[in-house]
Amino acid sequence: MTVTFLGHSGFWAELPSVTLLFDWWKGELPAPRPGIPLYVFASHRHEDHFSPAIFALDPWKDKVLDDHDESRDVYFLLGHGISLDLRRRHRWGISPETAGKARVRKGGQTLSLPRAEIETLSSTDEGVAFLVTLPDGLTLFHAGDLNWWHWEGEDKAWNRNMEVNFKRYTEPLRGRRIDLAMLPLDPRLGEDGFRGPRYFLETADIRRFLPMHQWGDFGFTEKFLARYPEFRSRTVPVTAEGQVFTF
Repeated sequence: MTVTFLGHSGFWAELPSVTLLFDWWKGELPAPRPGIPLYVFASHRHEDHFSPAIFALDPWKDKVLDDHDESRDVYFLLGHGISLDLRRRHRWGISPETAGKARVRKGGQTLSLPRAEIETLSSTDEGVAFLVTLPDGLTLFHAGDLNWWHWEGEDKAWNRNMEVNFKRYTEPLRGRRIDLAMLPLDPRLGEDGFRGPRYFLETADIRRFLPMHQWGDFGFTEKFLARYPEFRSRTVPVTAEGQVFTF
């Protein structure tokens, strides 16, 4: 598996049978591989996670061909709140054929596609998180904005409610093997930003962790590891946009 960090929470993951694109809104995309389907994920509608430019990735666009080759297909997996009503389809230039390849998901749903099984978790912000299981059993998790958002100065009841919801929404991951997890490690929260990834890493059997949602402050990963050195062997620091990882 080869993974390219595109920026913020965006990742391009190339696996033998499929390419997965998560929360892309900036950064240069690698060239698509001929004959390999592309699954495009957008966890929610925030501008730092979603751009309507993703729909231009459909190679068929307005064409419907008789010799349709499923291996060249694109599917769009969208968190609820991303609407493809007629007005937005017109504004974004999305054809009915491309819109027909989109699936809008709520938390707690599953979807079987030709090359992957998709599970969604509810988010503590908007949209969903995605758990993707491939036919060979390899599993990837992209949290979107599912995180333990604890803000200093916020009302105590709000922070407590956030904790309860975060733990409830992540419970389906308890004990699950996840080969690669892309999780928020947000420096805006200070050391409270450690809460979410620490809980994920203690709850699920995560083999590799790629930090995201760092707003360019990549040194925050080292602060997290200095506080929790037990996670160092599983954490793969992200240091620059365009960085490529091979697992």
